[in-house]
Amino acid sequence: MDRIAKDVGDIQARLTDHRPVVQGELRYFVAEFEEKRGFRESRLLENLDKTVVETTEQVVPKCVESMKEQLCEVFERLEAANHMAQRIQQRELEAQESTHLQEFAERHKQDWEEFLKEQTVLKEQVDEEHAKAVSRLSAQYSVMKKELAKFSHF
Repeated sequence: MDRIAKDVGDIQARLTDHRPVVQGELRYFVAEFEEKRGFRESRLLENLDKTVVETTEQVVPKCVESMKEQLCEVFERLEAANHMAQRIQQRELEAQESTHLQEFAERHKQDWEEFLKEQTVLKEQVDEEHAKAVSRLSAQYSVMKKELAKFSHF
């Protein structure tokens, strides 16, 4: 019975004690990444670091310089386009103002013609009234002349 208890104790220790299994896995992991791969990951990281440094020191300044040159050219073109748009807008405004001035001149000319027509009508009315007054006065003077002639025969 002691032997059975001892065997059961060994089985239980093996089932519950995971240290040997974990240690084996750790040794395998270290061997895989350090020994078999020969520090391949660290070399890759070093190469990446060199690439980043090279990019930062050489490529980025070239790109910035090129960008500045291109932006200056784009800015100049944009200013030229803006100037042209302003000139077109100014011409359109002048054309509208000219059209408005022409319309105003036409309206003014029509108003002047109407005014002249009204003045002609008023002149005719005044001439007519004057003619009537002259004829009335002439008639009155001829009556007065006749009456005066009657008194002068005596």
